Amino acid sequence: MYSLSTDKDYPLKTDPYLQEFLEFKAELKSYLFRLLTNRADCDDVLQETYIKFSQNLASFRGEASFKTWVYSIATNLARDILARQKRWQVDYQDKGRDLHVMDNALSEKLRNFFATPEVAFEVKQHLDYCFTCISKTLPLVQQICLLLKDVYGFKQEEIQSITGLAEGKVKHGIVDARKTMMQVFDDRCSLINKGGVCDQCAALKGFLTTEQSAHQETNRINMVKEAQSADAERLLELRLDIVRSTDPINNTRHELHIYFLENLPDWASRVAAITPADASN
Repeated sequence: MYSLSTDKDYPLKTDPYLQEFLEFKAELKSYLFRLLTNRADCDDVLQETYIKFSQNLASFRGEASFKTWVYSIATNLARDILARQKRWQVDYQDKGRDLHVMDNALSEKLRNFFATPEVAFEVKQHLDYCFTCISKTLPLVQQICLLLKDVYGFKQEEIQSITGLAEGKVKHGIVDARKTMMQVFDDRCSLINKGGVCDQCAALKGFLTTEQSAHQETNRINMVKEAQSADAERLLELRLDIVRSTDPINNTRHELHIYFLENLPDWASRVAAITPADASN
């Protein structure tokens, strides 16, 4: 079994299909991480994808592009993992915050992490993390269709080939996903809505930078500039612009965001276990 940590680990580099795979490998890994939100699972699926397409090249008939075929293999492998997991909930970030308030050890771990010299809060990277977290709450078909179309730029027929879904299913998946995302962001996002219930941006800014510099950085983002005049669809497009330009794994904030994404489901379960069922009533 070959490691996918670096391109040098691949055999047969003269093979044109391997060369093409290496060209889009980073993009595929980004896509898989946004689906799986776990580095180990992402690396496992990427490696298994490489093995599967290598073993089955003889059966590749070219009815779709090689890239589309590889994405279909990777998507099916990711689906198998996600089918065994509990549905991601919109309030996972809130519950993660609540657990850190209740658990002094977790809170101290987070503060120590923030105290490292390398940490510098970047609003755009946080918005990318937030998009991934919210898109995880969609039904899986909608999440896959939204990512493939609006983040990774695949065409309608390519998404049909990757997912095995009929044309109508893909179209509805994209439309329904966008509608849900707009509704959730409009209700939760405190950057664009004073009544937004999510306080994570404010909490992180308080940890990581001065109020003035955070305010200045936030106001440079087009989404925030247009928040009062733009409709929900325009604001979603501005978010997507940020997501398309951001690598969710390799950036200056990736360790913090990966830490959150990999642990949010467990933190939510822990909060549920120690919080009375009628606490919100």
